[in-house]
Amino acid sequence: MSDPLRLLSLSVYLVEPSGVQAKIISGQLGNLNISTVRVFGSGGDALAAMAISRPDLVISALYLPDMTGNELVAAIRSDPALESVAFVLVSSETRPQALEAVRQSGVCGILPKPFSAEQLDTALTTTLCYLQNDEDSDADFDADGVRVLLVDDSSISRKFMRRVLENLGIKLFVEAENGRHAVDLLASTTFDLVVTDYNMPEMDGGALVDYIRKQSWQQSVPILMVTSEADQGRLAAVEEAGVSGICDKPFEPAMLKRLLSRILHAD
Repeated sequence: MSDPLRLLSLSVYLVEPSGVQAKIISGQLGNLNISTVRVFGSGGDALAAMAISRPDLVISALYLPDMTGNELVAAIRSDPALESVAFVLVSSETRPQALEAVRQSGVCGILPKPFSAEQLDTALTTTLCYLQNDEDSDADFDADGVRVLLVDDSSISRKFMRRVLENLGIKLFVEAENGRHAVDLLASTTFDLVVTDYNMPEMDGGALVDYIRKQSWQQSVPILMVTSEADQGRLAAVEEAGVSGICDKPFEPAMLKRLLSRILHAD
């Protein structure tokens, strides 16, 4: 459950063209102790306001009168002053191709429309974990000295993952833009954990896992896959190839912490 005191200080921009929906969502945020909510009817208005005052979190509908939620989060991530703003999408859209871009942009949640109080609370808990160091972490692993190889063709996704891992106390990172690049790095550098996406050019996550387990001198390195891949057959094949854990995009930091505790647990 999200911390009411931490939510109290959260500054939220709600981008929702429907007055009725904006009122409903604002009410749900108020019920969770969030008092600072500004409502905007378009992406352009929200971006203009962000140029003056930076929010902690943007909650946006997918379809806006002047752009899509995908385009809004892309504009936020491309602005150095806004790139670390947390983002939650609210949409009744279920087609994977319509949501893929926002999944790859490093979002704290994708909520259905309508969503439950529990679903909103989960997204806000993820937001708090993204925004703040987990000083009271009960993770059952020693993050000090853990060297992580981050593999994702999206620099935005890598940046998002890096921030979440840093908030868990991990400090040492090397980044690769695809599986082929990761193979080159694995040949010369020792890693304690590989965190990889599935869908990438050159060499995808499945091929990378297969290479590590069969050909690399670091065959036993733990591998965590963070992916939006929905094909269960492909994911089953990756599990059989020897992946240590799989997280969805977007993921819950609490789940990530549990997986890392299991993967990196010091006996």
